[in-house]
Amino acid sequence: MSDVSDNYTRPVVLRLLLPCDLSAVRPATVALRSFLAEQGVPGEELVACELALAEACNNAIAYTTEEGRNQRIAVEAQCSPSTIDLRVTDHTPGFDWPEQIALPTSSSERGRGIFLIDSLVDRANYLRGRGENCLVMTKSRNRRGHSVLSPAAGLSELNRKLAEGERVITDMAEELSSCYESLSAIFRYSAEQRRAVGLADFAHQLLTDLLQITSADWYLLRLIPEKGPTLVVFAASDTTLQLSPLTISNAAASTSIEVKSAVTRRDVWFEQPGQLSPEDPLGHAKRNSVGFVHPISFGDSLMGTLTVGKSASPSPFTAAKVNVVHTFADFLAIQIVNSRFQEERVNTMLVARDLEIARNIQRSLLLKRLPQLPGFDLAGYCESARQVGGDFYDIISLPGPSLLLVIADVMGNGIPAAMFAAILRSLVRAMPDLARSPSTLLSRLNGLLFEELSEVDMFITAQLAFVDPAGSRVIAASAGHCPMLLAHLDESRITSISPEGMPLGILPDTTFCDEVAPLPGRSRLLLYTDGLTEARNPAGEQFGQERLTRWFQGSSNDSSTADRIKTDLIAELHRFQSNQVLSDDQTFLILSR
Repeated sequence: MSDVSDNYTRPVVLRLLLPCDLSAVRPATVALRSFLAEQGVPGEELVACELALAEACNNAIAYTTEEGRNQRIAVEAQCSPSTIDLRVTDHTPGFDWPEQIALPTSSSERGRGIFLIDSLVDRANYLRGRGENCLVMTKSRNRRGHSVLSPAAGLSELNRKLAEGERVITDMAEELSSCYESLSAIFRYSAEQRRAVGLADFAHQLLTDLLQITSADWYLLRLIPEKGPTLVVFAASDTTLQLSPLTISNAAASTSIEVKSAVTRRDVWFEQPGQLSPEDPLGHAKRNSVGFVHPISFGDSLMGTLTVGKSASPSPFTAAKVNVVHTFADFLAIQIVNSRFQEERVNTMLVARDLEIARNIQRSLLLKRLPQLPGFDLAGYCESARQVGGDFYDIISLPGPSLLLVIADVMGNGIPAAMFAAILRSLVRAMPDLARSPSTLLSRLNGLLFEELSEVDMFITAQLAFVDPAGSRVIAASAGHCPMLLAHLDESRITSISPEGMPLGILPDTTFCDEVAPLPGRSRLLLYTDGLTEARNPAGEQFGQERLTRWFQGSSNDSSTADRIKTDLIAELHRFQSNQVLSDDQTFLILSR
């Protein structure tokens, strides 16, 4: 809005409040231009004020704090017959306005804005305050300066300002050109990335374009592998840069500027030919080059370093070219993360497929139809906590007729546990002649498996039960496994059968013992793994041995089949766990007589 006074001698004021967004700057400068034009300000002074306000607002937005982004930027313009005052209030940390303002070098990334403002107005004061600062810019109307110069001095001053202005325009034009070329390359390679192009080829093509845009001669891209912490050459512009990996260590102790850049997370420059140390691998390869190393990061994660250089060139990289390198590095970091994500996704899919195949194989090892023994009823259950697990059960039909019941739990989960479970099953089935002496069979199994299990720090708990109908007995042996429960249906009591024995794979020479228990006319056996007793409910309470024993005793009060008891036990476990995710495999065998 503008407040126009009837008294012409009083200044006319325009006040604006801008959101802290670069998109709001252009409408503000248009409003200022219209306001000054209404006051009769000539075109040359309009342009100067418009540019000065745009630069001041851009800086107020670019350097604001996170808290300041939520506050508006105040703009005020006062126009009197003799002067134009422009005020911009920012919420940045502020800075000290230099006493002497000179045109910065082309390699400097800052300072051109202050020089531009100083060139456009006659006076500028920067007032720093707590929480906000105010830049006051004064433009005198209808005069060029504060003093009258002689014709010769005026011409000299004019030539100086023209030369400085030409340099500013040249630098800006170079920066605009570099930005255009950078955007063109990024858009082109974004489309390229949609095709099946490997990351190495993509990086090489992108960085080859970077050399052309920045007038550099070579590049070296090092990445940190997942196993780190090293910098490994991933792409290079020529074979002389196929260097050995660098260990990321203390920056002060390292001779490598690439390591220093990686550790400090800052650009490290080599600005003179021969500045690179001969002890630096980069210095050995590019001794007479100038350039800099830029750390590549994604968020807080360091991903590698990018070095660009010019061979035997005394001219440094300009600020515009440095910004181009930074832009390309940021874009490359995104592509690296995306590529690794896609690779991880593919690997995950392959692992999932392998696990599915392993699960199907493991399921195929379980008995589809349980052996029949006259006068006995059998049921078995096996549920893995993961796609594949280390639990298994087996029932081997023997002459007599008789049965060998096998239940085992390989330490851990996943494919290694499943592999040892399959090996154990094959070995047991290969030695049916030892089935009548479970302790002897366990000793033989321990001897065969000890070396392989000890090499991978794994072990197996197992329980073997030879069911002898003719002798109405069961002979059991255990390798560190859970007790077997024997229910006497007529007496309503439970016997726990737990022969001593170390798990398989703990000691090379382990002695196992057999325990013989009578198997009366009405009885039941329960063999199980610790996934049952260690199952937890949402409160963290374990199912426990005592609870399992009570449940099994209660189930012995009726004449249900083994399959019905199996269903009831599964339901009881599910009720207790209340949909908790399994932390361990759950397996059991039930024999009912």
